[in-house]
Amino acid sequence: MFSFFKKKPQEPAPAPEAPVAPVSAEVVAPVPAPPAEAPAAEVQAEIVAAVTPIEQKQSWMARLKVGLSKTSSNLTTLFVGAKIDDDLYEELESALLVSDAGVDATQFLLDALKRKVKADKLTEAEQVKTALRTLLLEMLTPLQKPLVLGQHQPLVMMITGVNGAGKTTTIGKLAKHMQAHHQSVLLAAGDTFRAAAREQLTVWGQRNNVTVIAQESGDPAAVAFDAVHSAQARGTNVVMVDTAGRLPTQLHLMEELKKIKRVITKGMATAPHEILLIIDGNTGQNALTQVKAFDDALGLTGLVVTKLDGTAKGGVLAAIARARPIPVYFIGVGEQIEDLQPFNAQEFVEALLG
Repeated sequence: MFSFFKKKPQEPAPAPEAPVAPVSAEVVAPVPAPPAEAPAAEVQAEIVAAVTPIEQKQSWMARLKVGLSKTSSNLTTLFVGAKIDDDLYEELESALLVSDAGVDATQFLLDALKRKVKADKLTEAEQVKTALRTLLLEMLTPLQKPLVLGQHQPLVMMITGVNGAGKTTTIGKLAKHMQAHHQSVLLAAGDTFRAAAREQLTVWGQRNNVTVIAQESGDPAAVAFDAVHSAQARGTNVVMVDTAGRLPTQLHLMEELKKIKRVITKGMATAPHEILLIIDGNTGQNALTQVKAFDDALGLTGLVVTKLDGTAKGGVLAAIARARPIPVYFIGVGEQIEDLQPFNAQEFVEALLG
């Protein structure tokens, strides 16, 4: 689904404040020119699940259901031939906690479900399951928000996350999504701590025919600064700044993230426009801890939840919805490009509860 608005005027870059200055960085891979048919004053677009053709949608739903099957089976089997009694509620409580929905979300859902069963005089287990589906959908819908393109030129995105969450791979997939919406993309290899991180990002850049700004060593904030100015000079639509994976308990590294954010703002006063946290769906409640810590440090604008395939911990989205309802832009259920799709609450609940 596209939403059409006039583009905001290009924002002039303020003069950088000393001591920050553009760095001499290596440029890897060429940036393709924007499609000729897209006018300079074109419209902004929302990356949403609704743009997917019917065949692709069916394929995605099949993969989503398979990916969430472990979480789903723990929940849906409870209602098969069950009586509506305390035993059912206790089993449901246990299943929700095992799925990493968290104590707060679990208690909220159980209390609301009991009230609904009483108010609506529900007598069948399938009716209770339907009621739970409704409550879960109401809880997760606030997390559904499209990633809007075209409001800023360039759109500067800062990508964060701990090592192993799939951060660099997700950047490559996101770049492909941007290109599908006729956006030119530039990547900044700001992960200068992890060995081979620069090379990994470069491979994605070459695969997608996207420019990568990198240094063999140096200050990641300077790389980000240089990337922003390079995008402004080139007329590039989107800049994605990769950052080093770190645990929220590593306070000195979290301070480095804050520095990167400040330096990006020196390069472009309104940037970064999006600060995304990539989280591994398998980590359950630990993912919620990461969300809180990174949000406190940086002010997150969105989440990408990866590796939901094969996990029994899909309930973590409910925990996030209750504790820190930051928009979930994308969810991933596999390694392929098409396995990363915009989050749709109804699709997610359907895959979870049938």
